[in-house]
Amino acid sequence: MATEKKKSLAPVYVLTGVFLFILCAAVCIAALIVPYEKGKTYLGLAFMDQSKTAPAGGASGLNEGLIIKENPDIDTNPDAQNLSEQGEIIRPVFGEQYAVLRCEAAQIEVPVFWGSTQEMLERGACQSSSSKVLGETGNVVISAHVNTFFANLSKMQPGDEVVLYTEYGVFTYTVREMVKFENTDKQYVSPKKTDQLTLYTCEAQVLGTSTTRVGAVCDLTSRQFRAASGEGAAE
Repeated sequence: MATEKKKSLAPVYVLTGVFLFILCAAVCIAALIVPYEKGKTYLGLAFMDQSKTAPAGGASGLNEGLIIKENPDIDTNPDAQNLSEQGEIIRPVFGEQYAVLRCEAAQIEVPVFWGSTQEMLERGACQSSSSKVLGETGNVVISAHVNTFFANLSKMQPGDEVVLYTEYGVFTYTVREMVKFENTDKQYVSPKKTDQLTLYTCEAQVLGTSTTRVGAVCDLTSRQFRAASGEGAAE
């Protein structure tokens, strides 16, 4: 009798075991989704600039030989007497921090690197090497991760001031408009004939990654160059 009862319960035990296995597997898969998607955000991310952001030879954050140079000597409190409307642009080298970006209204202050790689995005914001260097006429395009340096980008509002400091000058912009666009839409990151700053990041999302970008389009309001070393303020 007992033997027959055990036999009748055998399928129940098997099904219970299978159910528990499936349940555990589902929990494990769900737990892995978030870090996997974050990994995609960091490694595949579209900081959607699909134009060339690595130097000739295909350097990237994972390639050997890339030197990332931080620059703690950029003065973010320059003497106004040593600034003028005329000056010389110093073109940055790929992997070099050549600016500091500050927006007090959104509580953003971040180093800006020339070019874009995974490793550089972990250290600060990155400027597309296909966009214009600060001081040149055109579109300056800068991106950063939404869960780090540009977490407050969506808090910017029209009229907010954005200042970029370099070793050779100080460039001030005013937010014209806040925008949202898909990662396939190049209208905001493409070259422009007018002086413009475009900041953007991914739209914040709890799970997975978003193909939507959040951006701030800014107009240049002041272009000032620092006096060369050993010189006084420019006439």
